[in-house]
Amino acid sequence: MKFNKEESKIALIGLGYVGLPLAVELSKKFLVIGFDKNKKRIDQLKNNFDISNEISQPNLKSVNIKFTTNIKDIAECNIYIITVPTPVDKHNNPNLTPILEATRAVGKLLKKQDIVIYESTVYPGLTEEVCVPELEKISQLNYNIDFYCGYSPERINPGDKNHKIKDIKKITSGSNKEVSIIVDNIYKEIITAGTYKAPSIKVAEAAKIIENIQRDVNIALINEFSMLFNKLNIDTNEVLEAAGSKWNFYPFKPGLVGGHCIGVDPYYLTHKAQEVGYHPEMILAGRKINDNMGKYVSEKALIEMNKAGINPKNSQVAILGLTFKEDCPDLRNTKVVDIIQLLSLNGCNIKVVDPIANKIEAKKKYNIDLISLNELTNIDVVVLAVSHRDFVSIGKEKWLNILNIGGLFIDIKSVYSKNYFKGTSLKYWRL
Repeated sequence: MKFNKEESKIALIGLGYVGLPLAVELSKKFLVIGFDKNKKRIDQLKNNFDISNEISQPNLKSVNIKFTTNIKDIAECNIYIITVPTPVDKHNNPNLTPILEATRAVGKLLKKQDIVIYESTVYPGLTEEVCVPELEKISQLNYNIDFYCGYSPERINPGDKNHKIKDIKKITSGSNKEVSIIVDNIYKEIITAGTYKAPSIKVAEAAKIIENIQRDVNIALINEFSMLFNKLNIDTNEVLEAAGSKWNFYPFKPGLVGGHCIGVDPYYLTHKAQEVGYHPEMILAGRKINDNMGKYVSEKALIEMNKAGINPKNSQVAILGLTFKEDCPDLRNTKVVDIIQLLSLNGCNIKVVDPIANKIEAKKKYNIDLISLNELTNIDVVVLAVSHRDFVSIGKEKWLNILNIGGLFIDIKSVYSKNYFKGTSLKYWRL
């Protein structure tokens, strides 16, 4: 096989946080068609609106991408890049429905010499053990003879305006030596930070999944420290600042771990590990700690409320932030919901503010009615759950106006110093 840039027609299947930015960059070098089965999403993109806030309206307006919900529109492409989500079910087992649906749709269109590249995060072996057989069965073509595959895991950081897709080194791989070079050359066209060509698809799959697990385990360790230090009456952030004076101390912070990557991907590897008879103790321990942080924060909030003389029953509690991370509208797997549910069960009246989240989605997904910051009055407790820029920029006087005298400020993200409200009537606790 030979790579011919001029003859390459690329289809992006799935236009979410990963697919859309990738489609935009690729369209600067190749002919690109973007497919998504979500008609509302396609209509928005055709009108130059990206609800994920990853691509601005002027940038969308200037790109040359055909957006479509008609799978036949990508039939003439010869490179298919699948960027659909890989979630877990309620039992934390891999939910392969999106990736299998996308695979089967491509399988119906597959022609000789086509290349299918996966970007979705999966466990090692899934591409060739699960997806390739589906492609062969539906297309009636033979793998590595008639068609080929690649794997180049996404490295998108939603909400991060400083590290865009082209600024992050990209892992690439292919189903044979020639294809691995072609896949690498495609990404080299758009990734200014460069690429890393992995020796096999399995290695690339494994590399991606441990990137997220490493972060998950490290955050879990710091979360455990924060729980211990709280019992020892030691400020966790002061400890981290002191330890951080050493050059090789990693600067992780305690907090909620949600979203569709770090909070989900470890379960893909633990699923595969258990399938081959290995029990991954550290990975599962990290998940257990991080999955329970919402419960821990809620319990601490109730304790601090009692200390401050605030009766949880009928108290007015403002939760600031609902998305899974700062300055990102993504509501998937947000652990803030755990705090809302547990405080509600204890009689608290909850008001939720998030200027980044989509109000319709919040209502549909969690039955939460978002309000504006200006609607907050006579609040007993503020829980700063997500450090959106809009919240971090709020000054002390604003908080004093929002909270009642003797009110409580719970700072999950440790935005403020422990003495920030000193000299006021407010009580303060941070994770």
